[in-house]
Amino acid sequence: MISFILARLYKFFGWKVDGKKPDLKKYVIIVAPHTSNWDFFVGWGARNVIGFHPNFLAKKELFKIPLVGLFLKSIGGVPVDRKNKRKSTQLVDQVVDLFKTREEFVMTITPEGTRSYSPRWKTGFYRIAVKAEVPIVKIGFDYATKTVFIDEPYNPPAGADMDTEIEKIKDYFRKFTGKNPEDGVK
Repeated sequence: MISFILARLYKFFGWKVDGKKPDLKKYVIIVAPHTSNWDFFVGWGARNVIGFHPNFLAKKELFKIPLVGLFLKSIGGVPVDRKNKRKSTQLVDQVVDLFKTREEFVMTITPEGTRSYSPRWKTGFYRIAVKAEVPIVKIGFDYATKTVFIDEPYNPPAGADMDTEIEKIKDYFRKFTGKNPEDGVK
């Protein structure tokens, strides 16, 4: 019932989805540009319109707020410690283990790692996809047209240069206007 209401509110506010949920059991979703806290609500609305419930990573501090933490966990949130740089490799391995041990698993990641411009994206999403041997699905938020675009699954080529591949992926997102355009993908 709540999903139905949220989907209707999403459309009421003029948002739409272009593309469809991949017919796959496992994949990594990357969402960009991520320039505002409002992106959470745009993504949450899109999930209800599309009818699926992927997991997502969020900073652990949000889970310490009693009702917020319960809510985030109930909709697929996974807490992460972003302050400890050494744990990034460990986090990649933990997410890869989730892919390997579950029959169905979808993880959403914002590769920018922040809501403001960052010239260098976090590489965890790519390393997870390669290690777990799952495709990447690119989802662009375009505030200019109030559209969430879902691209076809992309399988990183074996042995490819990660930095080169990430630049190609960033090219896809440069056409979208974030809530705060000055912080968009460059």
